[in-house]
Amino acid sequence: MYNVVGVRFKKAGKIYYFDPVDYALEKDDYVIVETARGVEYGKVVVPIKQVGENDVVLPLKQVVRPSTEKDKIQVEENRLESAQALALGTEKILQRELEMKLVDVEYTFDRNKIIFYFTAEGRVDFRDLVKDLASVFRTRIELRQIGVRDEAKMLGGIGPCGRML
Repeated sequence: MYNVVGVRFKKAGKIYYFDPVDYALEKDDYVIVETARGVEYGKVVVPIKQVGENDVVLPLKQVVRPSTEKDKIQVEENRLESAQALALGTEKILQRELEMKLVDVEYTFDRNKIIFYFTAEGRVDFRDLVKDLASVFRTRIELRQIGVRDEAKMLGGIGPCGRML
């Protein structure tokens, strides 16, 4: 049996389990964790509980620390910067006349990478776009193609059943 907390990074995102170490974490606390994408800021949605070995992905990553006010300020700054990056990215796509639609932009918590989410009918050659964006932002750029269902989920749509996507 493992002690875990469930952490969610996006409003309607998947819940990931982390080792709470010795922190007394409650539901709705915010934490800093190490993920495959780097250091991330997430919300505890499942308080500390014990789960079996079949329910966790080993090795279980640890919670780095509970978040501070400084972290909350940085997350808010990242959101503001993301909005500016979305506008600039859309402008660059129009300049290059690419057949793609920019849906969302996300900074990683530590700001070492910017992820641009887009939809497109088919494959798009965006190598020159990445060079343009990298010259402006001076950080790692990742473009990720998503489907229309993912787009609806990101934008916060409501399904025919009346539930959030």
